[in-house]
Amino acid sequence: MDQLSAMRVFVRVVETGNFSRAATALDMPKTTVTNLIQGLEAHLRTTLLNRTTRRVMVTTDGALYYERATQILSEIEELDGSLSNSQAQPSGRLRVEMAGAFADLLVVPALCDFHTRYPQIQIDLGVGDRLVDYIAENVDCALRAGTPSDQSLIARKVSEMQMITCASPAYVERNGLPSEPEDLTRDHHFAVAYLQAQAGRILPMGFERNGETKEIVPRYVVSANDARTYMTAILSGFGVAQVPLFMARDALADGRLVPVLTDWNCEPLQLYVVYPQTRHLSNKVRVFVDWLVKLVRTLD
Repeated sequence: MDQLSAMRVFVRVVETGNFSRAATALDMPKTTVTNLIQGLEAHLRTTLLNRTTRRVMVTTDGALYYERATQILSEIEELDGSLSNSQAQPSGRLRVEMAGAFADLLVVPALCDFHTRYPQIQIDLGVGDRLVDYIAENVDCALRAGTPSDQSLIARKVSEMQMITCASPAYVERNGLPSEPEDLTRDHHFAVAYLQAQAGRILPMGFERNGETKEIVPRYVVSANDARTYMTAILSGFGVAQVPLFMARDALADGRLVPVLTDWNCEPLQLYVVYPQTRHLSNKVRVFVDWLVKLVRTLD
């Protein structure tokens, strides 16, 4: 049995959910697919797939094997790519994670440009500000705000995002304007807090004026760990917040948000591309990261 071929066939069967569709995708007879799966199960002495007349279901052992098989096949693909002469046309699936605001407002609108340059790369985009196990989830890279704390990751700084302190007109009408950053910790003022998923803590708000810096942990009614939800809470009048200027620009222009504490500057937010050390030789990761760096710098 060609175990590598059987592994590839097994992964495709799991992903398509059907022997026939897997055979079509792999351009091989269905009997070959069936024989390879049977040979793999015999070799491993376990059942990987439960078959019915209508569908294929992955067993517990099969799910574990699928997780490791996808990692192994990805690493083989990356090794082959790093040693081949195909750098002009990298190919394969690329798993990318980023916050929803970056995806919606920045990356997805420009992805057609990336696809035109690299038509053989298939992007699986995971959206959200959550804690990611890069190895277990087979994530190739991520776009993250804030200095990474995971020392096992390679981090490449790509930009410093300009931030602005703002609130909705409804909040200002109801609560008034804060005059000092400390107002957000007392009296009748509130902030919309950002919950950092990786650390499980509320991010402080940073202020600077004439060399004086302040870091405030504000009172809040609502916190969120997703940038889009965070923005919705601000627009809904839940409090004062600090957001990247590119996210707030339209709302400021049409009056849905107004600047507050304008005599204090916000600390810029660092933006990084991070990826596991095992991914740094991959051509597909390299070209995507280089493209993403140029794209993000359009925010400067």
